[in-house]
Amino acid sequence: MRRSRLRHLGLATLLVLGGLTATGTLPASAAGTTPGSVDEQAASAGLLDAMQRDFGLTRAEAEDRLAAERRATDLAPTARRAAGDAFGGSWFDARRARLTVAVTSDASPTTVRAVAATGARVRTVEHSARQLDAAKNRIDRIDAPAGVSSWHVDPAANSVVVDVVRSERGDNDVRRFLERAREAGPVTVRTVTSAPSTFAAGTVGGDPYYTGNVRCSIGFSVHGGFVTAGHCGGAGAAVRGWDGSHVGTFQGSSFPGNDYAWVSVGSGWWTVPVVLGWGTVSDQLVRGSNEAPVGASICRSGSTTHWHCGTVLAKNETVNYSQGAVHQMTKTTVCAEGGDSGGSFISGDQAQGVTSGGWGNCSSGGETWFQPVNEILNRYGLTLHTA
Repeated sequence: MRRSRLRHLGLATLLVLGGLTATGTLPASAAGTTPGSVDEQAASAGLLDAMQRDFGLTRAEAEDRLAAERRATDLAPTARRAAGDAFGGSWFDARRARLTVAVTSDASPTTVRAVAATGARVRTVEHSARQLDAAKNRIDRIDAPAGVSSWHVDPAANSVVVDVVRSERGDNDVRRFLERAREAGPVTVRTVTSAPSTFAAGTVGGDPYYTGNVRCSIGFSVHGGFVTAGHCGGAGAAVRGWDGSHVGTFQGSSFPGNDYAWVSVGSGWWTVPVVLGWGTVSDQLVRGSNEAPVGASICRSGSTTHWHCGTVLAKNETVNYSQGAVHQMTKTTVCAEGGDSGGSFISGDQAQGVTSGGWGNCSSGGETWFQPVNEILNRYGLTLHTA
């Protein structure tokens, strides 16, 4: 069990790690990795086992995928600069194990050659990333009915993808929303089985943190505290640990609009750059926050469902919760359930974000969104605690 495994670290460390149970790991960017190989610390035997289980890969295939994702993560900024104004977005193509970069049809041959020279695969598209982002921003200003789940720019589809709850597709308000969305720019409509909801939960036992009768999972350590989901508590709310002792206080919180918060810690608690593997994988050290590309594999750990892995589906997605829309979210195929809110998404040893909400569960599957960690750090002027 987790507590017995960590008891030798001492009570104060144990409490902080209890908070950090809401994190997960999967290597996409690891410092000191030889090209074509996987960093030993980022790709533990347990982590590779988890990838084999969740993705149906052999061990060699898991190692190859992690190495390819690390290369794609490192390559993405360079390829984007090479594309310039013709940039149409990028994503990791798992089948080809390469980063794909979209460029508009008016890109010069010199630009196309420059992108290809980075090692990325080039695809020609009609709309630039700037045009798609502008279309999404226009859609963000439209009031969305409950039957509209979310919307995001999909670079592979070269359009804004709007998710609609299948049972609400014929609703008049949904139809009007889609009509207005299509006026804003290129739109593709996709149906989903149910509407999204946040993953907070009522008080239960385990290794969570509590605000009132709400249970959530602590995210990544920062100097002076930790980051988590905004819907878990408002500024000034007190935080209790798994044993009921006082941990700290919400210093900043935003929801809806955003879904992030940070909590200062005290009373003998301190922060450590650790993500718990819950016995499925080894506990992972956090060494940075380089952003994994769309298409990359990613893992999540939370106080309810522990460790699960999946794929990054979309970035900068607007999610339409019943409490209001939340912007700039990242969507994944990773499952989650009540109490996992606030927990960390991590790719290799690189922090990605904190769990917000989704639909489905870890029995039947589903999709989960997270708020990117770099946005939270920038908003509150925080420094990620790294090893």
